[in-house]
Amino acid sequence: MHAVATPPASRPRPDRPRRSRVTVGSVLGELLLTAGVIVLLFVAWQMWIGDLIIGAENNARGAELSQQWAEQPPPQPPPAVQKGDETVYEPPLLPRPVDAEIFANMRIPRFGDDYNVHIAGGTTRERTLDRIGIGMYTQSKMPGQIGNFSLAGHRTTWGKPFNRIDKLRLNDAIVIETELGWYTYRFRNLQYVKPSAGDVLLDVPQMPDAPARDRFITLTACSPLYSLAERIVAYGVFESFQPRAEGPPASLAPVDEAAPSAEGAR
Repeated sequence: MHAVATPPASRPRPDRPRRSRVTVGSVLGELLLTAGVIVLLFVAWQMWIGDLIIGAENNARGAELSQQWAEQPPPQPPPAVQKGDETVYEPPLLPRPVDAEIFANMRIPRFGDDYNVHIAGGTTRERTLDRIGIGMYTQSKMPGQIGNFSLAGHRTTWGKPFNRIDKLRLNDAIVIETELGWYTYRFRNLQYVKPSAGDVLLDVPQMPDAPARDRFITLTACSPLYSLAERIVAYGVFESFQPRAEGPPASLAPVDEAAPSAEGAR
């Protein structure tokens, strides 16, 4: 007897490869995502990483110039008078710089021992503020001169030399180092004004009719951070000049971090 024949087992059909569907929308989405990442990286570079690098470079250039001045034979000290046990020097008048000409360094112990930024003539972004650091207004008096020594600097980007201007505290030293020596000013107060408030640059700030008898310093920067809506202004008064022959002044000593800030004192 023949066995009953069984039908052959059905063979499974191989799966067909699925075709990925690439659409214009998906490609555009990926491109936008990539562009967003690039923009975020650029913003991070501009606001943080680039600032750190440029700021360090600015401080290094300032320190290099300070070292060059220190290695030169010291100039003859200016005339001095004796006030008790203290010798007081008449601050020498520096020649006025041309646009973008470096003539001094700014040293502010509150901003760190390494803070040392060039000061140049003029306040244009392309020639001074972006490339050098701190600029002197055209109508400004010179360091130590009776009237208002007025300066501008960035609070964000390009090394942001005035980023911590709002952290200054009463009597903080603002030291202007030059080839002749050090001009020390002492911080007094902060003010917020509109960008059009040019009277902060007067010889007696905001007092157009007052005769200039004292020596002031005025630092200006944009406020708030990342905005052009206002200006933050820091004022100071002249304290003393120390000739290079006597070495760095005591005003460059590290500061007391426990002292109240200008913001807290208002």
